[in-house]
Amino acid sequence: MKEKEKVGSDGKRQATNQLNRRSFLKATAALGAVAGSGFALNMATPGSAEAAKRPLPKKWDETVEVLVIGSGFAGCSAAAQATSNGAKNVVVLEKMPTYGGNSIINGGVYASWDDKFHYREKLNLGNDSVNLHAEDTLKGGDYFSIPALVKVMAEGATDALNWMIDEGGAVIRPTVVRAGGHSAYRTHAAGIGKVYVDALKRIAEKNGAKFRLGTEVKWIWRADADPKSPVLGVEVKQGRKISNIKIQKGLILASGGFSRDIKMRGDHYPYLSGSDWNCTNHKGATGEMIRYAQAIGADTLQMNFIQLYPYADPETGILDTPALYPFNGPGNGIVYVTKQGKRFISELARRDHVSFAQIALGPQGKPTYTIFSDEMIEKFGGTREETEAGIKKGRLVRADSIAELAKKIGIPSDALVDTINKHNQYLAAGKDPEFNKPITKAMTPMTKGPFYAVAQWPAVHHTMGGLRINEKAQVIDIFGEVIPKLYAAGEVTGGVHGTNRLGSNAIPDCVVFGRVAGGTVVKEKA
Repeated sequence: MKEKEKVGSDGKRQATNQLNRRSFLKATAALGAVAGSGFALNMATPGSAEAAKRPLPKKWDETVEVLVIGSGFAGCSAAAQATSNGAKNVVVLEKMPTYGGNSIINGGVYASWDDKFHYREKLNLGNDSVNLHAEDTLKGGDYFSIPALVKVMAEGATDALNWMIDEGGAVIRPTVVRAGGHSAYRTHAAGIGKVYVDALKRIAEKNGAKFRLGTEVKWIWRADADPKSPVLGVEVKQGRKISNIKIQKGLILASGGFSRDIKMRGDHYPYLSGSDWNCTNHKGATGEMIRYAQAIGADTLQMNFIQLYPYADPETGILDTPALYPFNGPGNGIVYVTKQGKRFISELARRDHVSFAQIALGPQGKPTYTIFSDEMIEKFGGTREETEAGIKKGRLVRADSIAELAKKIGIPSDALVDTINKHNQYLAAGKDPEFNKPITKAMTPMTKGPFYAVAQWPAVHHTMGGLRINEKAQVIDIFGEVIPKLYAAGEVTGGVHGTNRLGSNAIPDCVVFGRVAGGTVVKEKA
């Protein structure tokens, strides 16, 4: 690469690298020549240097109209929308032996300013709007989010929720809660993410989409670095068989994040390196599709923004139903306490603040606890059946009094009783002098038993960074150009959540952008 001297403001000569888009493409002319000879583009060369010389397939084993990678919220949504919009040959590939990925074990909480039943309004839980949802999301991510993407999510959330209910048969509970970081009651509950995944899968399959499990993508085929060069297809492995699938209209990446790839996680956020961190994710959340997309020129952003879930099972890191109650309950008056029986943060604080407040207690502070009363359970979307199951598993502890509950979980009784009494007074006064938590009329004082406790501790949960996309869910290359016929939606992308994803924004992000990708891809020329 040539260097050119220039004179700086200080009068001294400076050398500058003349690396720009034009010179880069000129420098990769050899790649273009290789591509013209039937070789694939590889800009990142993950795995081995030999990959750079991989020849394009001499023949394709199969041709599909739209190919979707991943069968969670985003993948099922993309397939459902593409088939609803007229695509006739849509195939969803899932590398795991079961469908759904992280989505199927997700807690089923969905942020939307409204729903077809208008539950928030009927429950007299105050006002909300698309704009407020968007502003909360931007603020919750420290304004690192891309506003245009946040707007797409917030504007599309309600319609997407109603679509899953009306077309897919999803059933949501008749409650709306206010979760940490949100300034309004907008989080809807379904009990588990499988409710939404199955609804979307029903829509997709009803319209002809095909799902293939145990099929792993091993490469994305693209001929060269010319911005007009489209994605051609993918190499896949099913069992021992390697085959190549050509796409006519588009490839949609909906493969999730990389929380389970310890090296990738540590490369971007060294603090979270090592296997001593628990993780809420399923085993397949390893991020290879991000790397393959990078290899054909895709840009990424904010890969170091990785979220901890502060309410996971302290021993396993699992996000089970009892681990949802600390997230669902702040708007109804639950309390977070240390092993000494003292509050340590506002219960309406966002997830990253809660997690690091726990970590600041030191290893001896593990675990912390959420305390709540029986009359709160249904208000924050729980059920009696779930509660009984949690008690049988030992995840929930129940007692008739706060003092008895404290003894059962090894907390000083006097301290916990004093903490709960003070919190009850704060609710009555409408002001929290300790942590300045916003008090609302929906918060219930803990004066009537039985009472419950659930242990909690942070675990790696969500990767906010990923592939760069635009409002049409098209993947953007490192020069800011759209990569033709390549789309992405959900956790595989970045830019929606900023530094910190507000809880219950994951599903609308995935479903809304899945719909956008599926609706846009069908407009491509085959």
